[in-house]
This record gives sequence, structure tokens and C-alpha cells, in this order.
Amino acid sequence: MTTLTTQPGTAVAHRLDEAVHLLPQTDQLRALHTIVRDRDARREDFVFYTGRIIRMLTEAALNLLPFEPHDVTTPVGRTYRGLRFADKLVGVPIVRAGESMEAELRAVVPGIRIGKILIQRDRTTKLPSLYYTAFPEDIATRQVLLLDPMLATGGTALAAIGTLLELGVPEQNIVFVTFITCPEGITAVRERHPGVRIVTSAIEERLNENAYMLPGIGDFGDRYFGTDLPRTP
Repeated sequence: MTTLTTQPGTAVAHRLDEAVHLLPQTDQLRALHTIVRDRDARREDFVFYTGRIIRMLTEAALNLLPFEPHDVTTPVGRTYRGLRFADKLVGVPIVRAGESMEAELRAVVPGIRIGKILIQRDRTTKLPSLYYTAFPEDIATRQVLLLDPMLATGGTALAAIGTLLELGVPEQNIVFVTFITCPEGITAVRERHPGVRIVTSAIEERLNENAYMLPGIGDFGDRYFGTDLPRTP
């Protein structure tokens, strides 16, 4: 199903399809975004309130995964016809910023396997380079939650997705979970990998000439881990 949605505060309409899942733009979510987008927000507030949104994203992403019937017996001896995850899961944060999303995933799915992938983008050319990977041996048989808080040009996401595909992970088994994105990033991923689903809490207006999203949130990793702070002697 195709949906039309407008980012709060803009007149830009973005065309979403069934593979792009935007969290409901509730007043609560907008209030949380207002806190974390403030350039004067304290780091502890940024970490806490982005964590709340990441938990929402995690729950939404899990809801996209396949389930199978699973019956249990209740304390009163009756049968509850329930569900359980049909396939094994793995979370794959894109180091370093993606690691900001790992704790919330672990809190929702205790014991989940965690892979790692390190892709760095050249600040001048904006091109990504793959430096490191660590995955479960059976990753090709797992449902993958690929974690990165920002999907801007799509270069890093495409490099990470390409790495997973080379290991045998089907596109339809990948859910890309991102805090914030923009039309350019969505288009880049959807055109190359239409089977990959995207879950996000916000779609920005556009990229500027320096590939920063507008109105934006700044460098998520720096703000989350505190590396944007002035150096002390």
C-alpha cells in the first residue's frame, strides 16, 4: 500500500511504499525529537531520549519479522494459541554510530546475537570503505536487523547491505533500522535493493551541499558518545 506523509513543519510530501515504515508521527514522538534535535541539549538528555525513540523503532522492526504458530498451556490449564519468531535473529550495528542502538535491541530481545560491521565514509569524497566485519557463521539463515541511526546519501547503507548479500543473506531478510533519514537515502536503498525494508522515526526535507540532512540532528554518533565536546587540556 502506498501512503503519503508530510514531515512536521515542512510542505514536502514523501511517497512511501510498503517497504518503508515511518513511525506514527504522534505528538509524543515530535516532543522527543524536539529535545534531541536541540543543539543545546545535554548529552545525557540526548542519550536518554534517543533511547526512547530507538526502543520504538526496535519494536516496529520486530513486528515486520516472520512468526509461526506456537501454543502454550496457561496456569489454569488452558491452551493459548500464540506466536513465536519463525527464524533466528541477529542485530548488526554499523560501527560506531550504530552501536548507540544496540542496548535497546538487547533490552527488547535478551540474548540476541550481535554482529559488527565497520564502514567509514571519507569526509571529502563521501565514499564508504569497508574495514571490519564479525558475524555469526550462520548469518545467511538469519533475519538481520541492520542498525545505523542516519541514512543520508545511502552510501554506507548500500555498502553494508552489499556485504550481507555477499554472505548469502536474502534482501527480504534484512530490515534497516535508522533513527532519521531523507528522500535521497530512501531512494538510493530502494532502487538498488527493493527487498530491504526500512524503519525510521523521521524523514527529513533533503540533503544540503555537504550531504547533511535538513533540518537534521547533527552527527548522531558524536552527540551520543560525547566526541563532539571541546577537548580538555
